[in-house]
Amino acid sequence: MKFLNYVLLFQLENYMMVRKLRIFTKVTMFDYKVLCRAKLSIIFTITLVAMIFVIYKDSIICENSEETRAQLRSSTGSIIYENSEQTQGKLRSSIGNKQLYSMQEKIDEVEEENLQSLVLPLSVTEEERIAWFREKMPKIQIFKSNNLTRKFHSRVKKFFRSGCEAQFFMTWISPAATFGRREFFSLESLFKAHPHGCLMILSRSLDSGRGNKILKPLVDRGFKVKAVTPDLAYLFNNTPAKAWFKEMKSGKKDPGEIPLAQNLSNLIRLAVLYKYGGVYLDTDFIVLKPFTGLKNSIGAQSMDMETKNWTRLNNAVLIFDMNHPLLLKFMEEFASTFDGNKWGHNGPYLVSRVVENIGKQPGYKFTVLRPMAFYPVDWIRINRLFMKPTNRSDSRWVQEKLLQLSGETYGVHLWNKQTRNLQIEEGSVMGRLILEHCLICQHIYSS
Repeated sequence: MKFLNYVLLFQLENYMMVRKLRIFTKVTMFDYKVLCRAKLSIIFTITLVAMIFVIYKDSIICENSEETRAQLRSSTGSIIYENSEQTQGKLRSSIGNKQLYSMQEKIDEVEEENLQSLVLPLSVTEEERIAWFREKMPKIQIFKSNNLTRKFHSRVKKFFRSGCEAQFFMTWISPAATFGRREFFSLESLFKAHPHGCLMILSRSLDSGRGNKILKPLVDRGFKVKAVTPDLAYLFNNTPAKAWFKEMKSGKKDPGEIPLAQNLSNLIRLAVLYKYGGVYLDTDFIVLKPFTGLKNSIGAQSMDMETKNWTRLNNAVLIFDMNHPLLLKFMEEFASTFDGNKWGHNGPYLVSRVVENIGKQPGYKFTVLRPMAFYPVDWIRINRLFMKPTNRSDSRWVQEKLLQLSGETYGVHLWNKQTRNLQIEEGSVMGRLILEHCLICQHIYSS
């Protein structure tokens, strides 16, 4: 704009000089021709400057409108991740990496806003909740199909193609920003015990620029970890979960008061193990030693001390071969008895019901591991593992607990619902475990 003002001022001064010449001098035919040329020069210059200004202004409007359309596509629930590799390739030729990264961050933020907005209302009738869910359905990105979901199967097969001593799965149906240090410790401990293992996190939010940044410290150290947007339609196809998924997408089924993400995670872990086989782990789990030798196993959360029989199972850790019939039974139970209003009904209680019902029927070959394998401390007493010793008796208890865990315990479930706000105190059992089983080992006592 300053440049334009200078040009116009200069041309105005020229014009005034020409006017003075006409008043104080006799205009000859030669002078008249010169004056005409001067006028034409002025008109041409002004026109040229105006054209440059219009083109510059239009380019700004075009860039702003493209950004606005991208934001509108995200906020209205349209496809957010549209062939990111191809799109980024085109953008790099016209904008810098810094601008591209900034654009990806905006996309991630919109995705996280959508996830955070899907908090089920409390104290409403079933009809009101179904109506609310039907209204929100267009914003539930995990139910949608896009270029990334259509590549899901090929991405899974490519990732596990070679060099994996074991294949692990996790789920993360929450904003990427909520994947914190506590969850990252779980990844560190997994790779400390399985340096040649491969971990795939089924997550739309982590399959993003922000997610790549979170996982980068492990990738840079050569560990195989990748977040992949799941294709639920593919995962549930040819399983009992397909009918449940279709009914849920129709908006006619009550999702219940329990967060939908929690129930989807309960089902996704069953489907992905059924399709591909491997190990499923919750993200609030610290791995202490390799899972070598474990096959088709599920852990008991509690047991009767007199009879030595399990009293409850848990689904935070599942180890199964592909197409295992017990996984199919779990999905049948999920679809036929789904209740979104009872905590644990579609998760730990579900696997307990099914295993109890099938008893010792032939055709199901699996092992139920004792609580010490995965759940050495129940959720009521887990708090003590985070507390530092304050006297000699406490210090002795910490040493005894660490010795006990070094035996038959493969890992410790942290019961994140009870412990997410607890500080890991220096010298505590949890602090000692993380120090021993971490890889990067940063900010242990600030998580």
